[in-house]
Amino acid sequence: MIKLVASDLDGTLLHNGEQSLRPETVDLIRRLTEKGVRFIAASGRQYDNEQRLFEPIKDEISYIAENGALCVHGGQTIFRAQLSDNLITRIINEVRKAPAFDILLSREDCSVIENRHPEFVNHICNVMGNTTEVVDDVARAEGPFVKIAVGNMFDSRRVILDYLEHLQNMFAPEIRAVTSGNFWIDFIPPEINKGTALKKFMEYLHIRPEECIAIGDQQNDIEMLETAGTGYAVPGAAPGVADHALFSCFSAEYVLENLLKETERNAR
Repeated sequence: MIKLVASDLDGTLLHNGEQSLRPETVDLIRRLTEKGVRFIAASGRQYDNEQRLFEPIKDEISYIAENGALCVHGGQTIFRAQLSDNLITRIINEVRKAPAFDILLSREDCSVIENRHPEFVNHICNVMGNTTEVVDDVARAEGPFVKIAVGNMFDSRRVILDYLEHLQNMFAPEIRAVTSGNFWIDFIPPEINKGTALKKFMEYLHIRPEECIAIGDQQNDIEMLETAGTGYAVPGAAPGVADHALFSCFSAEYVLENLLKETERNAR
């Protein structure tokens, strides 16, 4: 019997750049939690942002934020990572050679960005609605930081993927660079990802892999899809992601609906 569902947000529960969850999706998750199925929002987004997305049920679910660098259950942090200052400085210095890319540093309490591109600042502050500190120089911002990400709102997906390969060659194996959403590249320490975070939750909640479902679409979901007993890749998943999932599905909502029906049948 399934006791836990972990789902990515952007590209999975949030479609085509949506910045709010559909009411029917929130209702599905609420009904699942009422039947005893725990739900984890698993994203590269910050914790505050995730909570706002799930406002009607924010206290009824758990959170994997910042690609596994922060895990919160019942309002309590059960895991928190930290990146080294030296590594952050080297990544910042390299990314600044590519002017179209903006840098976002994640503290546990907020995102830190520069006031370089008004479009990017507007996207983070007003479209995504992140709790944000805007500074003149992210290299001088105070940490500790749990994640670093870079975004490019101006160039094609092909340009972003080519730059991803460059960053992978530059910083591997010290840290992994992976796609996250449509124009993001996230840096993830080799030992930290959504999969390791999901494993911490399963241990904390005494849930076995075969009792867990994971749903995702991007490279930063791969470990989570492999950690769960049943992994689903949604339509439009990044190349190769479906190879790491047990199934491909019509949509994340379709998986949740079927799970709810099965749970209700078992309860009779």
